[in-house]
Amino acid sequence: MRKYRILVINPRAAETEIALYENEVPIIVDDLHHDSNKLLEFSSIVAQYKYRSDEVLSYLVNKGINLSKLAAVCGRGGLLKPIDGGTYSINAAMREELFAQTRGEHPSNLGALIAYDIAEHLEIPSYIVDPVVVDEMDDIAKVSGYPSITRKSVFHALNHKATGRRAAMELGKKYEEAHLIIAHLGDGITIGAHAKGKVIDVNNGLNGEGPFSLERSGTLPHGDLVDLCYSGKFTYEEMKHQLLYHSGVKSYLNKVPEGSFDIEEELGKRDNPNILIYEALAYQIAKEIGSASTVLFGKVDAIILTGELAFSNRFVKLIMERVNWIADIMVYPGENERQSLAEGVLRVLRKEERPKEYGEREE
Repeated sequence: MRKYRILVINPRAAETEIALYENEVPIIVDDLHHDSNKLLEFSSIVAQYKYRSDEVLSYLVNKGINLSKLAAVCGRGGLLKPIDGGTYSINAAMREELFAQTRGEHPSNLGALIAYDIAEHLEIPSYIVDPVVVDEMDDIAKVSGYPSITRKSVFHALNHKATGRRAAMELGKKYEEAHLIIAHLGDGITIGAHAKGKVIDVNNGLNGEGPFSLERSGTLPHGDLVDLCYSGKFTYEEMKHQLLYHSGVKSYLNKVPEGSFDIEEELGKRDNPNILIYEALAYQIAKEIGSASTVLFGKVDAIILTGELAFSNRFVKLIMERVNWIADIMVYPGENERQSLAEGVLRVLRKEERPKEYGEREE
């Protein structure tokens, strides 16, 4: 079997995660921590791309990596217009939109820019895979009930798709043949109905729809929410910040749980007043999974639980006991974004998929 070396770039606020793969096997996995004062010198996040690109190249050279052996570079996808899932070549239209930051400013916008800069230098292709803006929702799923508001697809597409492919393979099916309900249980929680390779309905995990999460409110009674917005307690920006970063479990316990291990410990304590909140979190997740099963007309090959919270056996059990009548449950704790990015590029290099071009789909 031919061996392909793939460099993966996953930018964060103050660091750049990198990984070098030979086919599916990681050779190097590391995080490059950047000088915070240096980052403040740039006028915007995307203006950092050349600095970070040079840092990545310098790191690889110092590690003795032969850059001429690289077959491709892959970056984490950023805030682009809605697109179908898949692996995309990084083209001029994509870079132009990321530089303009028309869809918002976020460190993930750097992924494609850094990947392209390195790949252009080496004269090899560059890609992104399944960014958060993947939108495959059915038209019927986008109807909100209020004409000027349309339901939007914003979810953990990369982990959803990668886990869906893995589960389908274990079920003896292609992802494009399977009907799955996938619940990503992390800092944000998104639950999607996957039908024949498309996520035809999913809650918006960024702007507070669906179950509450560790920091986000999820769906709220809109009458009470409107009253709170006009109470005079919060400005517009403060209100949005409250719902996104100071709600959910954090707002009840005045802290953010330290992932699944904290939840596992809390659920194991007798007479713990916090148990109700964790049980409510599991309850709302199970309720959303049940809702997704109706989207698939009850024809569900499997329910998949993934993300950091899936490491907690007690928490997973709370969900399973409410939904195991729907379908078999498969648990894949954690997420490996770098691995998922590399696998997306491998499918293209092996000609199992054709790379897509950004800008082909009409919005």
